[in-house]
Amino acid sequence: MDESGERNLPELGSQGSGAGEDIEIVVNVGGVRQVLYGDLLSQYPETRLAELINCLAGGYDTIFSLCDDYDPGKREFYFDRDPDAFKCVIEVYYFGEVHMKKGICPICFKNEMDFWKVDLKFLDDCCKSHLSEKREELEEIARRVQLILDDLGVDAAESGWRRCQKCVWKFLEKPESSCPARVVAVLSFLLILISSVVMCMGTIPELQVLDADGNRVEHPTLENVETACIGWFTLEYLLRLFSSPNKLHFALSFMNIVDVLAILPFYVSLTLTHLGARMMELTNVQQAVQALRIMRIARIFKLARHSSGLQTLTYALKRSFKELGLLLMYLAVGIFVFSALGYTMEQSHPETLFKSIPQSFWWAIITMTTVGYGDIYPKTTLGKLNAAISFLCGVIAIALPIHPIINNFVRYYNKQRVLETAAKHELELMELNSNSGGEGKAGGSRSDLDNLSPEPAGNEGPRWNSRLKISHSDTFIPLLTEEKHHRTRLQSCK
Repeated sequence: MDESGERNLPELGSQGSGAGEDIEIVVNVGGVRQVLYGDLLSQYPETRLAELINCLAGGYDTIFSLCDDYDPGKREFYFDRDPDAFKCVIEVYYFGEVHMKKGICPICFKNEMDFWKVDLKFLDDCCKSHLSEKREELEEIARRVQLILDDLGVDAAESGWRRCQKCVWKFLEKPESSCPARVVAVLSFLLILISSVVMCMGTIPELQVLDADGNRVEHPTLENVETACIGWFTLEYLLRLFSSPNKLHFALSFMNIVDVLAILPFYVSLTLTHLGARMMELTNVQQAVQALRIMRIARIFKLARHSSGLQTLTYALKRSFKELGLLLMYLAVGIFVFSALGYTMEQSHPETLFKSIPQSFWWAIITMTTVGYGDIYPKTTLGKLNAAISFLCGVIAIALPIHPIINNFVRYYNKQRVLETAAKHELELMELNSNSGGEGKAGGSRSDLDNLSPEPAGNEGPRWNSRLKISHSDTFIPLLTEEKHHRTRLQSCK
């Protein structure tokens, strides 16, 4: 059997080399049989299918380096791969480009293209966007897993100072880590609300008192409450800055800049009150203090730190800049057109309220946004007709981009939930693998994290270990190892 196989292979190889492009290649991918021709495959000689044309001359070692099995009698190559993905990959030989079917995981499809040695440049642009999005999701999952492993893992080589910083950072930034951390987060949330309420109540005349100069100022009790809240915010910010692993990134973060803007006016106004009177007039000091007090409204944005809903809304608005830009463009065009028409139509009335086109902008804005204060209104019949049309156009212009913005919000919110669930599922798989293998702790180890991390820049794309690939499946299926187990010649002939 072996000798006949050895005698047939050179003959097939010579036939393939002599016939050249007329040779037929029969491949069986996952049970789907397909006949391919040499002139078709030779267009891309670096692909795996093109290498099958002349592989017979190299013997069984060359054959089984390219396929999983081979039947000399039928001259058929067997591949244990996804047939649906193969139907997409084979399009490169017919059309010069590859389109990915719906329902196929982009990362798995990329692995299929790598197996068939088809370059990613043949992938259509619409499919590349799905692949890029899936890569970002995997990177986000790996980042979340890394953060969780950093919290669970304790490096004995670290100094006590470093471990103290990690504990403080975990205590202040991760309320779900422990009950005391959750209590501190709730307390911080309540103090933000209290400081905002105190700021509003301080402007009520009945709650104000007269100072030595006869001017109304905030009640001392309200000032003491605000001072206590600012003291807590300052202590919280300094502790977070002290324990931050990357202080430059911490200082430049948007939410931390909001924290500084909420704290800084208090100290600046306090400095101007005690020291500014010596350097400038008292009137200027009071005006500067009043301007700084207005900046205290920035503390309301601190609520976004403790509310995932507000954070999701912020990110959804960032992703909806295009829709918001279209909305502003529609309104700007409508405001300009209807204000000019309103000014022209109202000039015939002796008591017209439309003095100029720029002044008519205000009327067009409040009309198209359905506010309608009534301070400026048309008095002629044509002016009222123009106002009715501008009102209807404003409703349509505002309603058009609302649905895409809502979709962006729902999509981003669902995506965050999926990523969070995937990260937890990944940790569970790592725990099962570590328990079954008897290596490491249940919570994972640094080696698990290294396997999840992408390759450095310069490679074609990030590689992920088998655990990350199977994290997208509801059933744990152990994958084959990366080493190729070739069959012997006797087993192949059988």
